[in-house]
Amino acid sequence: MQNTSYIALSRQAALWRQMEVVANNMANANTPAFKGEEMMFREFLVPTRSSERAIGGKLAFVQDVGVLRDTREGPLTKTDNPLDFALHGDGYFQIETEAGMRYARNGHFRLDQTGMLVNSQGYAVMDDRDQPIVFAPNETRVEVASDGTVSTENGRVARMKVVKFENDQLLRKAGDSLFETTQDPEAVQSPNVAQGMMEESNVQPVLEMTRMTQILREYQGVQKMLDAEHERQLKAIQTLGSSKTN
Repeated sequence: MQNTSYIALSRQAALWRQMEVVANNMANANTPAFKGEEMMFREFLVPTRSSERAIGGKLAFVQDVGVLRDTREGPLTKTDNPLDFALHGDGYFQIETEAGMRYARNGHFRLDQTGMLVNSQGYAVMDDRDQPIVFAPNETRVEVASDGTVSTENGRVARMKVVKFENDQLLRKAGDSLFETTQDPEAVQSPNVAQGMMEESNVQPVLEMTRMTQILREYQGVQKMLDAEHERQLKAIQTLGSSKTN
């Protein structure tokens, strides 16, 4: 009699986790270069007791197996800030942090007090020689070509390093729009860097609101089934109790 409740509760738990993912997407709808996520589920079969095999065979539970990241490029917005950069197509900027190399699509950069190109957290942006990109004090006109070559009024400075990976889904969030991975980065030979542009989040709020409403309705539907099953069990207990007293 408890199998129906257990199966329904597994579905409710999966819906709750799915709602958390959707809520996180909504919260990051305005985060530069954020990639929307979606829960992935599968059917989890559990053998029944020998006395129940003739009736049902196996019980099917709902199991969440992970989160799938939508790696599609978000829309680009013009900022006219010479230190804002967006990547067309595949690729990540390589950022050196205290914990090691990290990777980012968010190209909102700035110069620190030493003239080094850093991200918003102050971590160095790497060039194609795995060295920080540093400007001289008298260099004020920064220009970046589509292939990532950085120049000023004094000539070529460096070339920004843009890398890709065999499987983007294996990238793990490291906070502050950064990713980490144990995969070896592969340099993008012909990157497409846009200066004065920012990649927006690829989350579509209207779609996420629709998903949120659908999840809520499904959750309420499962709860109604649980309430009905609970009432059925109470009636069965009362009936069995009455038959024993008669």
